[in-house]
Amino acid sequence: MADAQTARLCAQIVHSHFGPLTAKVVSALLTRGRLTLAQIVRFTLIKPRTVRACIIALVQHNVLWHANSEEEGEVFEMNIEECLLRLRFGRFVWQTGELFGNPAAEIVQLILDHGKLRSPEIISHLALGDAKATRVYTQAMHSLVTAAYLKPSTILSHVSPRDKRIRYEAEEKAKISGFPTAKELREAKETAEARLKREEAEAEKVGLVSESCCVCFAIHGVNNAVSGLQKRKAVEQTGPRTSKRKAVEEEEVVDPTVYFRVNCDRFNVHIRNALIVKTARERYNPSVALVLQTILKATEAKQKDVSEARTDPVSVSNITLSLADEENLVAGLILRTKNPTNSACIKEYIGILSGADNPTPAGRNGVFLSFNSGKVHVEFETICRRLRRRVLESVTRERHGVEGVRILRLLLDTGKMDEKQISKVVMIPPNQVRPLLATMSAEAIISTQEVPKSADRNPARMFYLWHVFFLFSVSVILGNLYKTLYNISVRRQAEAEEPMVKAVLEKRQRSDVSQNEEELMSRMELDTIREWEEKREKLLVLESRVEESVFILRDLGVFGAE
Repeated sequence: MADAQTARLCAQIVHSHFGPLTAKVVSALLTRGRLTLAQIVRFTLIKPRTVRACIIALVQHNVLWHANSEEEGEVFEMNIEECLLRLRFGRFVWQTGELFGNPAAEIVQLILDHGKLRSPEIISHLALGDAKATRVYTQAMHSLVTAAYLKPSTILSHVSPRDKRIRYEAEEKAKISGFPTAKELREAKETAEARLKREEAEAEKVGLVSESCCVCFAIHGVNNAVSGLQKRKAVEQTGPRTSKRKAVEEEEVVDPTVYFRVNCDRFNVHIRNALIVKTARERYNPSVALVLQTILKATEAKQKDVSEARTDPVSVSNITLSLADEENLVAGLILRTKNPTNSACIKEYIGILSGADNPTPAGRNGVFLSFNSGKVHVEFETICRRLRRRVLESVTRERHGVEGVRILRLLLDTGKMDEKQISKVVMIPPNQVRPLLATMSAEAIISTQEVPKSADRNPARMFYLWHVFFLFSVSVILGNLYKTLYNISVRRQAEAEEPMVKAVLEKRQRSDVSQNEEELMSRMELDTIREWEEKREKLLVLESRVEESVFILRDLGVFGAE
């Protein structure tokens, strides 16, 4: 089950994408956990046929997991992460257009609209029988699948990973004879995790097939593609055998029998890289950000998800070659030599980003790169930890000012301290520190640790140490951000459902009016639409900013706390 803020946000997202009935089903699943079909019908008071239709739509869009339970039969469970990712769908489409062009963006948008589709269905829907357009969309589809921006949707992707992990752990524990030790339990857990990852990796390798299989699909259809391929091979083998046989490598094409869905992890990589480049630009200058962006692009094809701790090594010569045409690299440096080469400037930038001038622990915690033996790595783990810490500091600064940030940084760097030590180190009078600590503790930014002086644990005879419980603080901030996203979505929905705005928008959607709005709509109606679009744009900008903070705290939190 999800917490209250997450449940409200997910229900609102589903309401805006699928309608109120589906949102009611999702709300029941989020508040009560996994349920059977009969239980969903009982809790939502919706007709069984409607509930089935809602479940089919949610499963089709990868928002719902279903599994078979021995006690209750088939049960359904919400995929909360997939539901929250729907807020980034617009960015995914834009990113695809930037990388592969408009045809690929149309493919991604179509798949996002339908959840999962097969290649022939996508091409026939977009190309509309045009041979030239068919070739363009086929090539775009192949590029997306090859680059792993689209991944196959298999049976395993509809089952909760937690269920599979529990089952695999139980199977490994059953192999242990006698009372299991802590080491054996840990090994069983690691084996189950490795098995789960191996299955997921194998399931995602079915997206491309040889061209002969595609021909069999065209001849025999989806269901008989395998038998058609066998017949084709049998016919080929009956031909005359020659001593000189040319080995012809068949080109890989997209498997027409596989359903594809959008691989959100690949798009999250681009969001993370853009955040890192933006951070470097804010901290240093655009030239430093350009060098860092070049390093990230050199290894972007091999970055699969945001859980990678660092990039593959990149040589300085490759970076120099990529930036050979840049003329303004020297603009970000002040050097004694006149007209330095690009290679010298790049080495200076790498030294800045790798903290070569500050080998202290604080300097190592602030680096972007690691430079060793002529190879450069981007340290994602260090950067992501720093980004999460910066969000926590910004929230503290907004609510408690500079003094609150000073206390927060002290506790993050040194650990547990009592009130007198904090007052002395941050140079704030005790009568000001005490209420500030209480306020920050009430908002879960800092926490207390009780150390009793005696066995009776009398509160009057205790030491109270202050510290930062980073994961708990982040979870509270995430809840507040989810609440903000929910309020933004509700506000946008309320603005669109205002009677006057709703009437004007309905008139605007008419086919005769949409072709000539300026002449068929009055000035007041045009002003109403313009005002509504301005409000919607402001809300979308605010939503994107809040979602960026959510991405930093949730998606980049794979490396744990400080």
